[in-house]
Amino acid sequence: QVQLVESGGGLVQPGGSLRLSCAASGSIFSINTMGWYRQAPGKQRELVAHITSGGNTNYADSVKGRFTISRDNAKNTVYLQMNSLKPEDTAVYYCKADIRPTLWQRADDYWGQGTQVTVSS
Repeated sequence: QVQLVESGGGLVQPGGSLRLSCAASGSIFSINTMGWYRQAPGKQRELVAHITSGGNTNYADSVKGRFTISRDNAKNTVYLQMNSLKPEDTAVYYCKADIRPTLWQRADDYWGQGTQVTVSS
């Protein structure tokens, strides 16, 4: 059983910073791409950033230069450092990981439960 657990969300003022973490646990043979998505009220879930197992990154245009994604492969953890936060960054943030549970199983996408980020004065 694979689980992704996010932490680090909360309430922050515009211009502030937050750091999200997402740790994968359980039966894990390998982890490929890990990423962060967000969903604001009334909107579709959108990609924020993702990072490959080799460290290549990709960001949504709306967060380039403000957010940084990183991962610690030894800890099966992905991070999202969010700086210069804006009210429009308010959303539930979800992590997703492409995980192969065992050598004999194919890789599949797993999602965390989500963590609320609210940017407001």
